[in-house]
Amino acid sequence: MVKNIQYDLILKNGTVVLPEETVKIDIGIKGESILTIGDLSECSTDSSADEVIDCKGLHILPGVIDSQVHFREPGLENKENLESGMLAAAAGGVTAVFEMPNTDPLTITPETIEDKLIRADRVAWTDYAFYLGGTGRTGPNLDKWENAPGICGIKIFMGASTGELMTASDEEVESVLSNGKRVVAVHAEDQYIMQENMKTILKDQTDVSLHSVWRSPESCFSATKRVVAIAKKYNRRVHILHITTSEEMDFLRKNKDVASVELLANHLTLHSPDCYERLGTLAQQNPPIREKHHQDSLWAALNDGTVDILASDHAPHTMEEKSQVYPKSPSGTPGVQTLVPIMLNHVNNGKLTLERLVELWSYGPERIHKLVNKGRIAVGYNADFTIVDMNKKNTITNTQQKSKTGWTPYDGMDVKGWPIATIIRGNIVMRDDEMIKPIGKPVLFQETINTDDA
Repeated sequence: MVKNIQYDLILKNGTVVLPEETVKIDIGIKGESILTIGDLSECSTDSSADEVIDCKGLHILPGVIDSQVHFREPGLENKENLESGMLAAAAGGVTAVFEMPNTDPLTITPETIEDKLIRADRVAWTDYAFYLGGTGRTGPNLDKWENAPGICGIKIFMGASTGELMTASDEEVESVLSNGKRVVAVHAEDQYIMQENMKTILKDQTDVSLHSVWRSPESCFSATKRVVAIAKKYNRRVHILHITTSEEMDFLRKNKDVASVELLANHLTLHSPDCYERLGTLAQQNPPIREKHHQDSLWAALNDGTVDILASDHAPHTMEEKSQVYPKSPSGTPGVQTLVPIMLNHVNNGKLTLERLVELWSYGPERIHKLVNKGRIAVGYNADFTIVDMNKKNTITNTQQKSKTGWTPYDGMDVKGWPIATIIRGNIVMRDDEMIKPIGKPVLFQETINTDDA
């Protein structure tokens, strides 16, 4: 019991997912940080706190971190911008996002990172950080560029990109991995295999179900093996994004010394050919959604500890763009707002535990990206919480979506489990689907801050 403390906010009577246990306990917040975790029954009054939220019947989770999103600003604001993307994130219970570099201009220099930080300031609904794109040309600069404020890591595209972001060859990948120390996130599809497949498989066909054949399991496995070999050569941490194949998972289980692993909610929820039959090009993304036996392998890897992080890969395109005839239709689907309800529904269906889910979208990003005071509920940490009702039933609809795109591949899907509130550094940003105010700030990282300022 803690007395004689004036809290800014008390969360009482909730079931709290702590690192060591899930327990009914109270949380006291002062300023932006967690001050007390314990029995606050005698101080949860108006005289002891500016605001008290009764969380009876609710679960209090560490703030959800979506570590792979594309918000399209600058250059492609007709699809999304930083404000609308982070609004969608906060509406879905997400407290922090890591945004990707394939913008226009590309985010590949300190100047382009600084431009994004300026753009995000004052419009950000969530906390945020940005990936710096790694390329064959910029690789030698990473030693001095990678520690600029606001950078969560380096991103390379071995396939599924264009222009300077494409790092298809081993020489280009080596240029990135041999310079710097930050984690390198990898889109692992082999561009050379896919180019050959385009000639021999895709040709002039317009059947979107061929997407997973053109962008074959072999192309993913080849790129993953190549980048892991180079990572071992330079003893560099790599984070393999959006794994889709059983072959990759079997390989990565044996190579966790250098490689961490990400899964997407889409690949755990949708499978071919059903998704292409129901959704057409709305299901098109890179790497593609694959057959059920691959999905089963992903679930097995998630539950045996191979997987480190779960993300959305929110990649919005307009409905007009997605309605083009395949393969002119762009790859990517929105997902930052639906990440939480989709995965809570999986918990309720017995696919994973709530504690394992928290490991994947909170503890995993904290560990892989070396966050400062973020990613768990602990005294001294940022007061970031995703409060959820595990028993609330709802239907996901297009009209709910805050993204500029205004659509979701899960339109009409009934789910059990829903985000009730988003709290970021002690500020209530969303409550009962009502958006309050944007208060986002850059995320801090152990590798980039002055330790005197931590």
